[in-house]
Amino acid sequence: MPPALKALLAQLAGCLLAFAVARSGVLPTGLWPLIVVQAVGATGAAIALRSAPWWRWIHLGFTPLVVGALQLGIAPGWYLAAFVVFALVYWSSFRTQVPLFLSNPQTAAAVAELLPRDFPTRLLDLGSGTGALLRPLARLRPDCRCEGIESAPAPYLLSCLLSRRQPNIALARGDFWKLPWTDYDLVYAFLSPVPMADVWRKASEELRPGSLLVSNSFPVEGITPDAVVEVPDRRHTRLYLYHPAGPAPAPRPTFRATPPAA
Repeated sequence: MPPALKALLAQLAGCLLAFAVARSGVLPTGLWPLIVVQAVGATGAAIALRSAPWWRWIHLGFTPLVVGALQLGIAPGWYLAAFVVFALVYWSSFRTQVPLFLSNPQTAAAVAELLPRDFPTRLLDLGSGTGALLRPLARLRPDCRCEGIESAPAPYLLSCLLSRRQPNIALARGDFWKLPWTDYDLVYAFLSPVPMADVWRKASEELRPGSLLVSNSFPVEGITPDAVVEVPDRRHTRLYLYHPAGPAPAPRPTFRATPPAA
């Protein structure tokens, strides 16, 4: 079931529960007891529908925040402006369940260490956001071609602006599922647990032997990584490394990585 449909059903279930409890007469008078019942009911329905964990917090706070905002008397234009800003930044996150995650410079340095030193590499950042990974990586490896693809308009435009003086960065706006991955030596993903099975399937079908799939923080369920890199940053980032098409045939250089912990 699509996440948006689950969210709608959960909210409707919460409203039905609030209506039923209100008719029973067991609640104190006033609006807020009904709001609390609706929020708890929607959260319970989301759990029953097996929505992603973050949806539970959204359902718990959605109706109380809406009612509270209406009581503040804020002009409607501000709501429209906020909606436009969030739409430009997050775009299709409600459908893909992939929020905007930004990679830090320490992660970029760790990825740079994975790239072979004896030949230029072509790499792709799936959902490149504001270019937070590509810009420091392109500076560390000016001999490599760093490409990114992003669907949300605002992060894409910002990434183009910030990287305009780095000739080894190439950016595109679009859907990375529709882009062939055949010609890339490394594909980097900082997405969410939801699409990782499909990422693995596409990488297995399209990447060449020896090409590397790097997933930031989210391993592919059921697939043992070939190596795990511990990034020395505050959030203790882990990079999960996979060779979906198998190791490279000799004499092609192989990627260096730290073996996973036992």
